Amino acid sequence: MADLEEAREWLARAASVAALTGAGISAESGVPTFRGAGGLWREYRPEDLATPEAFARDPRLVWEWYDWRRQAIRTAQPNAAHLALVQLERRIPRFTLITQNVDGLHDMAGSGGVLKLHGDIWRMRCTACGAEWPDRCAPLPKLPPHCACGGLARPGVVWFGEPLPDGTMQEAGHAAASAEVFLVIGTSAVVHPAAGLIPYARRAGAKVIEINTERTAASQWVDCALRGPAGEILPRLI
Repeated sequence: MADLEEAREWLARAASVAALTGAGISAESGVPTFRGAGGLWREYRPEDLATPEAFARDPRLVWEWYDWRRQAIRTAQPNAAHLALVQLERRIPRFTLITQNVDGLHDMAGSGGVLKLHGDIWRMRCTACGAEWPDRCAPLPKLPPHCACGGLARPGVVWFGEPLPDGTMQEAGHAAASAEVFLVIGTSAVVHPAAGLIPYARRAGAKVIEINTERTAASQWVDCALRGPAGEILPRLI
């Protein structure tokens, strides 16, 4: 297993790098994790609310949860790991940032062209006319919110049982296949298809570097596992 110095050398030589980020990187900014104790709300499991069926049954309940999440995220700021990825993007000729997070912190940090596999909590989509628009109000003035056409709005995120945004996974797969180094940062690597990018990149020849506070489902695929907070390790790595 390689160490930090060897991983740094891989990055220094690489002309093509892809990074996959998960909830761990945002947790360092105070964003409650989706699956951890900080991510629970009332007596409901997030997995029972983040579905089209739940929204059809009770759109107000689902929106109460998303309004709570938006308020929890609203004051969060990018941390040193987010900023380090911006620096890496500026340095590497071909760099792709893929995220499972919906909080917008990569955008706020200054990353460009982020592939958001699970959508964006700060966008809304009309269930009637299909219009999409940004909305950063938190709390929302009215629950559930509506579109200008009168249709019911839903969060611009991907729910369980829904396909990923058109073309996003294909772009992510291409980036993973062409990367010389593939960074896996703060993800539990249990949610597919995102988790499948890790062995895919490894089979395509990438050096896979994992940054996480603990061992994950991805650890078996990596060439280097760096244990600790991403906000501490990533700046040292680049």
